[in-house]
Amino acid sequence: MKRIFGEIEGFKEGHQFNNRMEISISGIHRPPQAGISGSQNEGADSIVISGGYEDDKDFGNEIIYTGHGGRSNETGKQVADQQLTRQNLALAKSCLEGLPIRVIRGRHKGSKFGPDEGYRYDGLYLIEKYWKKKGKSGYYVFLFKLIKIEKSISNIQNIVEESPEEYQTKRVSTQVQRIIRNTQLSRKIKDLYNYKCQICNTRIETSSGYYAEAAHIKPLGSPHNGPDVIENLLCLCPNHHVMFDFGGFSILPNLDIIGIEGGLTVHKKHKISIDYLSYHFEHFYDERNKKDF
Repeated sequence: MKRIFGEIEGFKEGHQFNNRMEISISGIHRPPQAGISGSQNEGADSIVISGGYEDDKDFGNEIIYTGHGGRSNETGKQVADQQLTRQNLALAKSCLEGLPIRVIRGRHKGSKFGPDEGYRYDGLYLIEKYWKKKGKSGYYVFLFKLIKIEKSISNIQNIVEESPEEYQTKRVSTQVQRIIRNTQLSRKIKDLYNYKCQICNTRIETSSGYYAEAAHIKPLGSPHNGPDVIENLLCLCPNHHVMFDFGGFSILPNLDIIGIEGGLTVHKKHKISIDYLSYHFEHFYDERNKKDF
């Protein structure tokens, strides 16, 4: 059966369901038991949040959602580390691809945003980022930060150019929320390396000058709250920036690269914080389950 990302025809936000089987039949969330619907090759299309994981946090328009795996079938408690495979990898792919996730909330005492009874379809969300950390149980879990797609944005109609049918191109309006960064620091780190990537030594030339990206080692904003300081910055090309942000490689305290071949160029005036490197390694890099997305 073809996987559908986005709205399901005939079911509007706020639709109530009595049980999981009704949700499955509707197509809003196909699995009758699992909390994540998706495949690691296509991505995840929906989740159910119903208080099953102790590290879940529900703030309404923002959700910190715990990944799948590592729980005892008998007690429901976390008894092992989670792996970046199967449903967790499906959520990670949706994050990378910007695929919308349907969110269904179930009644549970841990959230004031859940329905009074049964289940409720609560609209579309995007996975902004994901990371791993030691959960309340002491085992590693994967956490996914979901942000709601506002109705005024999600309901914008596609605009199609007037041209022969086989050449028509759909243009979809999107909105990206970004934390305001210190542009002086960003410029400083790029100037320090003459706009060359610290990993591959590539310098991208455009019609308006050289291009590079200032990458934060410990991410800014909640829940990581990394600082906007030069000790927390790297100068990277777009490819290595994306790979670094999503755990494709990490940097050890001795400044060796792990996960990809090559080394790190470090200017004598650039002191990189070992603490931030350790944070990135612990929260984003998973050596045992490294995947090429």
